[in-house]
Amino acid sequence: MTEEAPGIGRLTAAIVAIAAMLPYLTLKILWLTGSTVGVSDPYLMSDPAMVGLNAMTFGMDAVGLLLALAFTMRWGLRLPAWLVLAPLWVGTGLLSVVVVTAPIIVATAGMAAFSGGPIEPWVYMMVYGGFMGQGVGLMVAFTLYARDRWPVVFTAAPPDQRPGPTRSLQEVMAWGALMAAVVVGGVRLSWVFGEPFAAAAQDGLKGLLGIAGAVALVLLVKGRGGFWPAPAWLGSGCLFGWGLYAMILRSVGGPLGAGMSGAADLVELFGMLTGLVMGMCGALVLVERSGVRDVQAVQEPLEGDDRERDRCAAYHGHR
Repeated sequence: MTEEAPGIGRLTAAIVAIAAMLPYLTLKILWLTGSTVGVSDPYLMSDPAMVGLNAMTFGMDAVGLLLALAFTMRWGLRLPAWLVLAPLWVGTGLLSVVVVTAPIIVATAGMAAFSGGPIEPWVYMMVYGGFMGQGVGLMVAFTLYARDRWPVVFTAAPPDQRPGPTRSLQEVMAWGALMAAVVVGGVRLSWVFGEPFAAAAQDGLKGLLGIAGAVALVLLVKGRGGFWPAPAWLGSGCLFGWGLYAMILRSVGGPLGAGMSGAADLVELFGMLTGLVMGMCGALVLVERSGVRDVQAVQEPLEGDDRERDRCAAYHGHR
């Protein structure tokens, strides 16, 4: 098998993502080791719930760093597909909201949008700026990585319109997810009118992404081409990622989860479950219509058409 070195575009995007992660990872290490830099309340970071959450978010960003490295290394082409796609799906669902809303919040409200809490405003600016660079860098690097690893997905002819073995299940999942996403998204959009601007911007975008992603998924199941995979990916990842994060906050308690109400819990729970169903349905669509079932990188064609002895053993990443 021939593994080509990553191009300059993929390398540059991954380097940008890694550079954007380093300040956040450094801050988390400082907080986990007892530092109170950027914190006005010295007891906040000693709270057991905050320690656990800081450890969790450090781990999440560390996974993002490993993904960025995988996109630049030849061994990244041999990783199982699920090990790349699953964390990236959740990560881009989380980061997409920050990438869009952070510039809007800063442009309209400035540093005042982050004042009044136990965390210094400059910390939010640094963290959100890093998230923006991380989100853009990871998505560009992944797109170039996927084009090199699964070229058939980018060059294949339009999918066969004949129903596959799971077509009926896909339709049930897609239409059910659409109904749930409309309810969850509608509730989120209703919150916009009674929240501060920063929270309203994020809830509004989450609601719109969830509904748009569910509509795009229905169109994918119906066999429509075009750009529908992108909103379906982002919408489902947004619903699942932010719902899971909210459920974790609520479960561990502490300062970050104290303000959530019972109604908000239900919205986040149903959003998480809806995103999970959408993700599973999207996986079925991808596997059934792309024709790509090999989780390894593209291989050299086997030699010889008729005789078994003329064939070279296929390389599956095990040396």
